[in-house]
Amino acid sequence: MLRGLYTAASGMVAQQRRHDTITNNIANLNTPGFKGSNAVNRSFPDMLISVMGGANPKEGSIGKLSTGVFAEENLMQLTQGDLQQTYRNQDLALVSDMLVDGVNFDESGKSIDANGQVTYKPQAFFSVLSTNGAEEYTRDGSFKTAADGTLLTADGLSVVGANGQPIVVNVSWDQVSVSGDGRLLDKSTGQPLAGNPQLRIMRVDNPYLLVRQGDGLFRYAGDPAGIRQIAAGDRVDVRQGYLERSNVDAAQSSVDLMAALRAYEANQKVIQTYDRSLEKAVNEIGRV
Repeated sequence: MLRGLYTAASGMVAQQRRHDTITNNIANLNTPGFKGSNAVNRSFPDMLISVMGGANPKEGSIGKLSTGVFAEENLMQLTQGDLQQTYRNQDLALVSDMLVDGVNFDESGKSIDANGQVTYKPQAFFSVLSTNGAEEYTRDGSFKTAADGTLLTADGLSVVGANGQPIVVNVSWDQVSVSGDGRLLDKSTGQPLAGNPQLRIMRVDNPYLLVRQGDGLFRYAGDPAGIRQIAAGDRVDVRQGYLERSNVDAAQSSVDLMAALRAYEANQKVIQTYDRSLEKAVNEIGRV
C-alpha cells in the first residue's frame, strides 16, 4: 500500500515542477527572444521483481514495476518567435531557417531517420561577452549604446563583433543601417562604418547543448566543432527595427497550467484515499 503513496507523491512533485515551468514561460511572454521550455516527465527506473525468465524483466514471472514519475528535465522550444516592429535602429532580430543536407525537420526542429538517429535544426544567436569575459549567446536584440559608443545588451553586456572584439559605433545610430548579414553601414552612402564592424552571429548545430544562464543568455556546452560563425548560404537574416518576440503560446500555456493543476489534485486525492485506508487499518482492524 505504501508504494501507492510514494507513486502519488512523486506525481505531485512532478506536476509542481511542471507548473513552475509553465508559469515561468507565461511570465516571459513579453521578453524579447525568450525560448519557452517543456517539462519532461519519465518513470523511475524499473524495479526488477523477478528475473526467473532471464535478464529482461518482461520475461520474468511478474514483469517490471514502475515506482512513479519524475520531472527529469526542461527542454527548450527553439522555434522562431514572431517579429515585432519597433522602428528603433538599435533593435535587431534574427530570422533563421538553416538547413542540413538530406534532412527534413518537423515543426519542432527535429528529424529522426530510419536508424533512430536524431538531428536538430541549427539555430543562430547573437554573441555577447558575459561579466566574466566569457562568450555567451542570446536572441534578445534590444541593444543600446554606451557613452563611448560600445554596443550593449539591455543588461549592459558588450555585443561581440566578427573580429571577436566589442562593437564600437562612433556615429549616431540614426545614420546606421544593418545589413542582412550583420554588417554596420552608413545609411546615406551604403558604405561600411569605420573599422568595418559586423555582428558576430553564431550558428549552433545542436541548440539543445546550450545551457540557460538567465537573463536570456546561453552558454554552449558541446563540442567546439558544433558552433561557428555564420557563413554565406546559412539562411540567416538580421532585421533592423524589429525584435523577436517570445515563442511561448499563451493559450496553450493556460491549458497546460490547468492540466498540471488537475493532475496535482488527482494525485492529492489518491494520497487522501490511502490515508483513510491506513487510518481504518490502524484504528479499526487493529482492535480486532
